[in-house]
Amino acid sequence: MTPEGAARAPLAAFPQLRMRRLRRTPWLRRLVAEHRLDPSDLIQPVFVCEGTRRREPVPSMPGIERLSVDLLPAFAERCAELGIPALALFPATPPEKKSEGAEEAWNPDNLVCRAIRAIKRSVPEIGLIGDVALDPYTTHGQDGLVREGVVLNDETLEALQKQAVTLADAGCDVVAPSDMMDGRVRAVREALDAAGHRDTVILSYAAKYASAFYGPFRDAVGSKSALGRADKKTYQMDPANVAEALREVALDVAESADMVMVKPGLPYLDVLRAVKEAFGLPTLVYQVSGEYAMIRAAGERGWLDAAACMEECLIAFKRAGADAILTYAAVEAAERLRRRAAGGA
Repeated sequence: MTPEGAARAPLAAFPQLRMRRLRRTPWLRRLVAEHRLDPSDLIQPVFVCEGTRRREPVPSMPGIERLSVDLLPAFAERCAELGIPALALFPATPPEKKSEGAEEAWNPDNLVCRAIRAIKRSVPEIGLIGDVALDPYTTHGQDGLVREGVVLNDETLEALQKQAVTLADAGCDVVAPSDMMDGRVRAVREALDAAGHRDTVILSYAAKYASAFYGPFRDAVGSKSALGRADKKTYQMDPANVAEALREVALDVAESADMVMVKPGLPYLDVLRAVKEAFGLPTLVYQVSGEYAMIRAAGERGWLDAAACMEECLIAFKRAGADAILTYAAVEAAERLRRRAAGGA
């Protein structure tokens, strides 16, 4: 029976029916819980930096650090031990390696490729997701190639194809086009197949909005200063639109996306629900940097319980239909779930 049907069904009345009865003890609440959060639902994004034994705090994301490649295997091992199935890798590309044409994106020895190889040598069982977009590699901070101030669609597709194949060659399990160029899923699939990577999964950022919640992420990868006062509204979606999101997802599904993403998360729960109900594909959601930073900052000021609020948001994503969640709090949440399972707080 659907929740709507359940609400319309004949019910007993108070005092015979007491809704609080099933909330009386922790074991009863666990028994009747409609949704559960598990470490296997979580994906940990990781920022990668150059250097050796380097940990660079991201000031706008309390608790988050950029890690040099040599530190990633130990971090990946910890994630795998907690039951987190995958990491999503994002590079903090040094300014001297950025260019208008984003050539570093398909350099087989770039930061992400080195990170993939290092992690796979040590923790082969963990999944690795590689971002397919040019913004970490461009001097202008846009996700695509630019000519005379215009972000070019079709020319960018060729660059994305090279980037995706380079990631797959390095051992990446999932490539994730996040650029929002038209036709990029088909272009990436064709390039992967032609290069012999037929089993490489495509996770499409199918409904990615031109959101104000991305600021801390752009700090972390170093694209904020490059972007300046420019924006990405000519290719990322208008926050006012839902039907358009369904069209975007439908196109990516037709172009052979294996999984789809809604980004950001909490402000777009209605979109997440609509996408899951309309297509039934594995549907992911990204609790983006701004969402994470707000909760952590408020927690640091004592205004709320950050861990409890974070978990409440994560279960909201599950309730809205998410099969998996990219969240910077993945390790923290997995540790909290483990303590609870062991009988701790």
